[in-house]
Amino acid sequence: MGTSGTTSADARQPYGHACLTYDHPARFQTAARDFLAAGLAAGEQVWYLAPEAPRGWDFAPRVVALGDQYPAGSVIDPDAGLAAYARATERAVADGFTGLRVAADVTTLLVTPTQVDAFARYEIKVDRYIRTHPFAALCAFDRTRMGDEAVDQLACLHPESEAPFHLFAPRPGRGDAALSGEIDETTRPAFLQALRRAELRPGRDELVLDGEELAFIDHNSLLHLDAQARELGTTAVLRTALPAAARLAGLLELTSLRVEAVR
Repeated sequence: MGTSGTTSADARQPYGHACLTYDHPARFQTAARDFLAAGLAAGEQVWYLAPEAPRGWDFAPRVVALGDQYPAGSVIDPDAGLAAYARATERAVADGFTGLRVAADVTTLLVTPTQVDAFARYEIKVDRYIRTHPFAALCAFDRTRMGDEAVDQLACLHPESEAPFHLFAPRPGRGDAALSGEIDETTRPAFLQALRRAELRPGRDELVLDGEELAFIDHNSLLHLDAQARELGTTAVLRTALPAAARLAGLLELTSLRVEAVR
């Protein structure tokens, strides 16, 4: 990652936005310890946010109460939530750290569908910020409390998670959004929901989708991307290493989606 709040992230660095879905709190404790230890070794300030304090660690992260960073019992304002972390990142850098790294279990804050929807939109904004700023986050969600559907809605918005597909911010210069994993009949409803929440807009004349890590996309999803681009009055360009996607696009005679093969 970069070394200041405004320096672009090094495109060679791994994504700094991961998601853990778990069915026992011990999994979060272990993952958070490893995630924050890596940040500590890199000179980052490290925060831990969860209902329970860490136990048995060989280092002491800054323990932040969930209510100090997130609106307990209410719906998060995505812009305000991002601004709070941006200010914290800038303070960390000003204090001599290389950045800010946060492990947060926010399960208890996400009870209603409205809260989940707002948090999903917030995750998208955070993901975009992470790509160009020295901020990293591990977001954790308890499946036993939230349920599979709500958890999956959030997991797919992280470049690193167990979700079957991902919609996330690409590396700098790689387009307006990135896709990975498999988008088929079973995952399409969640994919369409993620697209709506992302509110994608073309960076220039075209809406460029980095699909280099895409493993599969079916024809109905291509048709939807074509329709969305047409509705936006632009051309969408999907850049992918999948030969089948380019062949499908040719057969479908799409008017607002172009599939470009990459090696």
